[in-house]
Amino acid sequence: MLSDTTVLIDAYSQIFRSFYAVRRLTTSRGEPVNAIMVFTRLLLTLEKQYASGRGAMLFDCGRVAFRLELLPEYKANRPPMPDDLKTQIPHLREMAEAFGWKLLQAENFEADDLIGGICVNQSGKIKIVSSDKDLSQLVDDRVTLLYPGKGGGFEERGASEVKAHFGVAPELLVDYLALVGDSSDNIAGVPGIGPKSAADLLNTYGGISGWIDSPECLQGSRYYAKVFDKKELLERNLQLVKLNCQLPANWSDLDGMLRKKAPDWEHIRSLCCRWELKSILKELPEPEEPDFGELFSVSSDSRKEPLRTEAEPLESESSGALVQGELF
Repeated sequence: MLSDTTVLIDAYSQIFRSFYAVRRLTTSRGEPVNAIMVFTRLLLTLEKQYASGRGAMLFDCGRVAFRLELLPEYKANRPPMPDDLKTQIPHLREMAEAFGWKLLQAENFEADDLIGGICVNQSGKIKIVSSDKDLSQLVDDRVTLLYPGKGGGFEERGASEVKAHFGVAPELLVDYLALVGDSSDNIAGVPGIGPKSAADLLNTYGGISGWIDSPECLQGSRYYAKVFDKKELLERNLQLVKLNCQLPANWSDLDGMLRKKAPDWEHIRSLCCRWELKSILKELPEPEEPDFGELFSVSSDSRKEPLRTEAEPLESESSGALVQGELF
């Protein structure tokens, strides 16, 4: 039975993770297939453990304007996508669609922002598949993170797990990241404030908004000298890190956009054959046996013979030769 929990996949978070999880894996034709293999297994595991009729896969659509205005160097330190991954992207998208996922993106929105907007605008339980720490700010009594584990499967992170991991509750995570920065996004933090210091500062004195305009309340602490003149930096970082949860204007039918289709196992099987994913093929549901009872009909009138269906010869469009169709 399908769950009514909405499952949201942070697409590029998992695509890059899949690519780097296994390296130098190719088909017999020499085509790179490492990301396709790991990503397909992720989708299959989700289908086995968290099958739902609601969900979507969210993609980034470039760096967003408002963050670049705040910090022109935002994400500028990221290297270009490797060519071996770039060639796999269309096939990853096809595989995701075969599993029934809607692929959603919007100009001037990052996937994290779209996920945040869905969480704000949807009721009911939500599970987010991501390795991105920024999304931990969304966790509450409705929203849970599914963090892919190294040995397969997922680690579920609710509010208590987020606090155990970062040292602060989800509602303080934006403040935490504003203090420590984020090297992956090229966001500099407050010099001398690391993860443990940030957690201690926030748990002792509260969120940044409570003391940023009156840092004298921190006098006597070891943090005062480090943050008393960092108001501009912290205000900028808060805006960079906090998700934009305002959905695109044309996303009016959000409920319809989040209706997930059932997996097309026949298509998935053909793709796995195409990409030589032999271990995954073994885990797919067995093809349904044809119902031969529909091919024969026995009348209650004993004078009538059973109906017999015969295969008709088919003409090949390419060669004009006759090809005998087969029932068995």
